[in-house]
Amino acid sequence: MKANTSRKPKISPPPLALVKPPAGPQWKAPAYLRPATREWFAGVAETYDLERHHVLLLTKACEALDRGESARAIVAKKGMTYTDRFGQPCARPEVAIERDARIAFARLLRELALDVVDEPAPSRPPGLTGRRR
Repeated sequence: MKANTSRKPKISPPPLALVKPPAGPQWKAPAYLRPATREWFAGVAETYDLERHHVLLLTKACEALDRGESARAIVAKKGMTYTDRFGQPCARPEVAIERDARIAFARLLRELALDVVDEPAPSRPPGLTGRRR
């Protein structure tokens, strides 16, 4: 009996070619954003060197900004409260939506750290007052 001595030929991978990034802003704002928000998105994308995960955070920040502005417009039109079936004043749901969108926007901006200057980080974070035991 003969042993199978045939071997598969080695195929070398093709050489890697450097891909030139496209000229101009690389990231486009989603079409569903408001024009002012799309303009802000484009300004940030043009100013900063963003990776894909940064663009996702920036998109979510823009969505939060738009949602907050939509809720703000409704509050401006209908007021901050309404009267429920028992005659009691209640806060409109849009007030909470605006508040939550504002918080989300601020947190996403903090995660993006767009205003961070290249300085060495302090060795320890600043102490918090009022939480000592």
